Amino acid sequence: MSILVNHLSEPRRRIIGIIKNKGSSTISELAGSMDMSGEAVRQHLVQLEKEGWVTRFSENNGVGRPLWQYRLTTAGEHLFNKNYDQLTIEVFDTLTLLGEDVLKNLLSAMIEERIRQWEPKLAGLSTIERLDILKDFYKKDDSFMELENKDNSYSLIERNCPFHNVAIKRPILCSVSVSVLTHLLGCSVKREKRLQNGDGCCAFQVLLNEPITENTSRIIIEDE
Repeated sequence: MSILVNHLSEPRRRIIGIIKNKGSSTISELAGSMDMSGEAVRQHLVQLEKEGWVTRFSENNGVGRPLWQYRLTTAGEHLFNKNYDQLTIEVFDTLTLLGEDVLKNLLSAMIEERIRQWEPKLAGLSTIERLDILKDFYKKDDSFMELENKDNSYSLIERNCPFHNVAIKRPILCSVSVSVLTHLLGCSVKREKRLQNGDGCCAFQVLLNEPITENTSRIIIEDE
């Protein structure tokens, strides 16, 4: 679960809020705003820095001790709600308006980049060995990913899609996974269960008896 600012303790939430509003702040400024001792504020900042939410930097004019300021890190910025999903959907829809070929070119570029990254790590392996490696690759983003084997019928089961919100509304994105798996495994891959259908997971069935050929399209749009 992503941590948001309201999950923090009340004093740390206030500190983060003040820094967010001001851009940066010193211990004395925070203490004055919160009616709290400087030492108490410092202890909270030490913990916030350890957790990666804030970082400190100095403004030294060459006279006396440096003045330490605290600001949010990139992780700290993500304590506040972002709407990346909607932005991604808008980009997809804009590309669609520009023409179907434009959207397919984007998807093709995504497919080629994933194949370029993963193919060298799979070189010389059998299809089953490749499946084991790919399962581990996907587990980096989905700890619930599993490889199911029923009577030598294999399926990759994805229960926690990292792009869930976008994929639910624009399922064409899932064609990237189907296409990449097909070309890395060298055989047809079909999505037999879909999160979009309320199945609770996406199940990619690996059809070992349907090898691809040199004429197999690099981009495989589902249901096309």
